[in-house]
Amino acid sequence: MEKTWNNKAWFLVLPVLVLVAFSAVIPLMTVVNYSVQDTFGNNQFFWNGVDWYQELLASNRFWESMFRNLIFSGVILAIEVPLGIFIALNMPRSGWGVPVCLVLMALPLLVPWNVVGTIWQVFGRSDIGLFGYYLNALGIDYNYVQDPFDAWVTVVIMDVWHWTSLIVLLCYAGLVSIPDAFYQAAKIDGASRWAVFRYIQLPKMQRVLLIAVLLRFMDSFMIYTEPFVLTGGGPGNSTTFLSIDLVKMALGEFNLGQAAAMSLVYFLIILLLSWAFYTVMTNYDAKR
Repeated sequence: MEKTWNNKAWFLVLPVLVLVAFSAVIPLMTVVNYSVQDTFGNNQFFWNGVDWYQELLASNRFWESMFRNLIFSGVILAIEVPLGIFIALNMPRSGWGVPVCLVLMALPLLVPWNVVGTIWQVFGRSDIGLFGYYLNALGIDYNYVQDPFDAWVTVVIMDVWHWTSLIVLLCYAGLVSIPDAFYQAAKIDGASRWAVFRYIQLPKMQRVLLIAVLLRFMDSFMIYTEPFVLTGGGPGNSTTFLSIDLVKMALGEFNLGQAAAMSLVYFLIILLLSWAFYTVMTNYDAKR
């Protein structure tokens, strides 16, 4: 029997396609248009070709900002993924402690990004903030406004506080989906806690870990609001990531062509690195 196709179903997704066109495709085409043109004002543009891209790729400013982004994302993943797994492993599986722990883990995720930056901006001050005050009381010369290392430490701790909960919740969801039969078999065989984690829990969490790593990498590589509110990209340019540099270039310096070229290169970098993460981790999973 020949299968019939009902093309009228495409009309059901037409509103979504229109919405995507207005919210994504048209703005993207506008950015592409700006990236190959220049203007002297009065809304008059002229063709500039790939000059903005060449200037961007030859700029030390761009590569320094990207290097900061890569270092930040690497540090964040190195801290948050193991910490998230550790917390998820020690969360209760039953009883009243489950909802309590889940609510506590979800609370940092509910705080808006600009509020997170404001909280840590006050929290890290040495005169009125608990974090800065007690560090100085312990004899540690801490000042995130003037010292680049202190600023980096504060930004990293802030991000760990804000986003580790996401990895915890994803890992916990993977852990609770493991059937009890696996643990019973491991107990009969006399497996150690490390063996249970290595051969039962970790393999079962690989898919959620893939999602967690991808989400945290993309978000940390695109981070803007929290460090901008906390440090404004300073002291100097020590915490000026690509996103902050892009906003400064577009809104502060009003270099629309350079900013458009930078945003497209920024987008391609995130896309390629995310694809590389996904390919490597899925291939590793397939080999196992």
